[in-house]
Amino acid sequence: MLRNTLPLILFACAVLEAAPRTGEEIVFDLDPVHTEIQFTLSDVLHTVHGTFQLKSGSVRFDPATGKAAGELIVDVTSGESGSKGRDRRMHKDVLESQRYPEAVFIPDHVAGSIAPEGAAQVEVHGVFKIHGAEHELMLAVQVERKGDQLTATTHFVVPYAKWGMKNPSTFLLRVGDKVEIDIRATAHARSGAIQATVAAPAGIRAVGSISRR
Repeated sequence: MLRNTLPLILFACAVLEAAPRTGEEIVFDLDPVHTEIQFTLSDVLHTVHGTFQLKSGSVRFDPATGKAAGELIVDVTSGESGSKGRDRRMHKDVLESQRYPEAVFIPDHVAGSIAPEGAAQVEVHGVFKIHGAEHELMLAVQVERKGDQLTATTHFVVPYAKWGMKNPSTFLLRVGDKVEIDIRATAHARSGAIQATVAAPAGIRAVGSISRR
């Protein structure tokens, strides 16, 4: 009987070993040089476009549970729109960037999956810290992955006036109370990613293997 049941036991062990393990993380480090953060603010005369710079960013999550961690840090002092006078007012009166020089997004959950190759859409939930306050934020993120490199884009709206920042409108010039943000980021994967196969014991047909980079 032992001779008949041993292959079944080994087969079951191979199947269990091939199953995804909770706690195995996928880690993506963002590349500040190849990340674009653009903002758009409308007023009665024209639309203002500008940029911010990413200081650093890293996101890690467990594909089995969706639990995420890390942080994306934006250099608020880098904001510019092409007008020195307008940018001076933006930093002094609206962002108060000398007092609040950074904006930070801290992810805590990722819904959806990212394959080793191809396009996908995920939702990233987290907390956005800006101007001395914290705000819950959900981002719909389009991703394109090629091996260890990933490109991610997202669009969201910051209701800056509602969030406690000053609306710079005057009697002669009215601007919107919300800012649209568009981000295009490049990230690189590092150790923690799993590939879905594992070598079976000798004498049993392989059902998969696990590889850690």
